Amino acid sequence: METKRNTEERLWDYIDGLSSAEERSVIDKLVQSDAEWKAKYHELLETHQLLQSSELEAPSLRFTKNVMEEISRYHIAPATKTYINKRIIWGIGLFFIAVIVGFLIYGFGQAEWNTTGNGSMPFDLSKVNFNKFFSNTYVNIFMMINIVLGLFLLDNYLSSKRKSFHKKA
Repeated sequence: METKRNTEERLWDYIDGLSSAEERSVIDKLVQSDAEWKAKYHELLETHQLLQSSELEAPSLRFTKNVMEEISRYHIAPATKTYINKRIIWGIGLFFIAVIVGFLIYGFGQAEWNTTGNGSMPFDLSKVNFNKFFSNTYVNIFMMINIVLGLFLLDNYLSSKRKSFHKKA
């Protein structure tokens, strides 16, 4: 694969006149003696001649104006400050903070608060059963309900924005 690409590059340089005199003489000998080089040379030469003989089509004089007129028919989206409600963002943030605080309260409620006196902390975090914390059915149900409610809220918000957007347009 590499030699085929190298062959094509060398032949294109030869056809375009970019190769040195030494390279030209080597390629001349290869084209005359090697059938593969000869076939590739004639193929690239035909392609080169087709490119030289054909003229590229120029766009019409009104092309730019037609494109700009077509673009102007579409409604351009307003800046993000106008359609993102900061109260929604704060509400989502407060929801996640409340969930994290709830997990922490529940986790600390599961901890053994015996005083062992072997360190500065009155409890041993290695004895906290995190498996019990995350595999609790009630916690999983609570999280699923919150996720579904959050998705309903997001869908309701986006559909109301879509309706108001279409009324303006």
